[in-house]
Amino acid sequence: MSDIEIAQQAKLRPIIELAQESYGIAAEHLDPHGHYKAKLSLDYVNSLADKPDGKLILVTAISPTPAGEGKTTTTVGLGDALNRIGKKAIICLREPSLGPCFGVKGGAAGGGYAQVAPMEDINLHFTGDFHAIGVAHNLLAALIDNHIHHGNALSLDPRRIQWKRVIDMNDRALRKIIIGQGGVGNGFLREDGFDIVVASEVMAILCLATSRADLKQRLGRIVIGYRFDKTPVYASDLNAQGAMAALLKDAIKPNLVQTLENNLAIIHGGPFANIAHGCNTVTATKTALKLAEYTVTEAGFGADLGAEKFIDIKCRMAGLQPSAAVLVATVRALKFHGGVAKEHLNQENLPALQAGFENLQRHLHNIIVHYGLPCVVSINHFTFDTEAELEWLQQQCRALGVKCVLSRHWARGGAGAEELAREIAAIAEAREPAFNFVYPNELPLWQKIEAIATKLYGAAGISASAKVQGEIKALQKHYGDFPVCMAKTQMSFSTDPNVKGAPSGHTLEISEVRLANGAGFIVAIAGDMMTMPGLPKVPAAEMIDISDDGVISGLF
Repeated sequence: MSDIEIAQQAKLRPIIELAQESYGIAAEHLDPHGHYKAKLSLDYVNSLADKPDGKLILVTAISPTPAGEGKTTTTVGLGDALNRIGKKAIICLREPSLGPCFGVKGGAAGGGYAQVAPMEDINLHFTGDFHAIGVAHNLLAALIDNHIHHGNALSLDPRRIQWKRVIDMNDRALRKIIIGQGGVGNGFLREDGFDIVVASEVMAILCLATSRADLKQRLGRIVIGYRFDKTPVYASDLNAQGAMAALLKDAIKPNLVQTLENNLAIIHGGPFANIAHGCNTVTATKTALKLAEYTVTEAGFGADLGAEKFIDIKCRMAGLQPSAAVLVATVRALKFHGGVAKEHLNQENLPALQAGFENLQRHLHNIIVHYGLPCVVSINHFTFDTEAELEWLQQQCRALGVKCVLSRHWARGGAGAEELAREIAAIAEAREPAFNFVYPNELPLWQKIEAIATKLYGAAGISASAKVQGEIKALQKHYGDFPVCMAKTQMSFSTDPNVKGAPSGHTLEISEVRLANGAGFIVAIAGDMMTMPGLPKVPAAEMIDISDDGVISGLF
């Protein structure tokens, strides 16, 4: 059966009943969205403040490949497995974006028997959070052009406006557009463009905000552009933050759903990890830590991107203390890193596996040495994996002094990840939570970027044009204590997505820097990165359908 068919046959419990009986959350604190989804009130979230925190487990992965790694599936399987072995666990995931769902991925709620549900709702409109974020973002864009149209009292330079529009869909035709055409009555003629919603600073702000007051303050700090004298103009100069926060009044509340094994899951927020910080909301993670003994969360893409931002941005800002990490890999993906074409990945190939292992080894080194986290390698099992390949892979991990567990959660749900759960629990309960930042807060911005590139990517150094170097120097004066959010291809340690394995000695070219003042970080763009993806030649949307009785098919 396909993932969606498995999900549609699951026996879900009403979310209010599940929350009450399993986690002691009274119905009065839940805002139901149908039978199987609910928003959790902020009053209830705040009431948990004095409770002790459980253990925080990070699930990350090797560099992504077209073969798939199964990071979300592993997160769900591990959460279910921890509950099976008697540990009260909650998983925290990001919300999927419609662009990738209709573009290349199909779905983002796990897979097989390790899924969150209702799968169709989660992958489509869910509880409307992304819509609210998009409208709040575009309200600010409308206020900017309206201000210019009505006299521009702030002397905002139309050539230096930093705030684009957003839409939650992959649409390359919207990357660069001209607005204000049709005469004076239609506004000021200028170049503009669209980003995808998950690249919006409003998304990053929502995911890092700790309260409505913090949300509103951060929204007001957004730099929308610069005056003719090059001084910044803020969203608060347009009095935009109140209305934007009002649009986000429900989006800030965590979303409760469940796994196929009827364990609670929180899915909230969804910034990309290659162009944003790639983590679910701080509110969701902190809430789960108060409700459960174990919180299992994921960070987007590989350990060089999502995990680094989880450590250096999310944990730094929110004071989170992870206990351990899981590094997800597949035999197929490692063979792809070893040079095997996608159509030949189901054939045994030990030399390619050995060549591709360097990618896993680099990520493992980064997690243990640079993040300071103990780690278990989880091999997401595929039926085409051979005994020789699996034995070689486990032997290599043992030689590195690291546990390597074969997990079959896709086929068997939580039962297939019990060994992984026991290994993680043993590590987490044997040590106090501790980790390392990749760079200290006081390090200058240029050196922060350099530290990420040389320590994690294997680069010999970084470079930038005189213009970009000047921009970094200017940002250093006022924002030097901000962490760095690297925007880079997720497919490689380099800026070239075609370079597999673990390249080293390259120079990382920083092509652009952007200030995300409300979010509180500096975006450093390495190579050619786009904040508005395009659809592939054959979009996943072509396979998605709905029957006359309302049953959706083709969604992964």
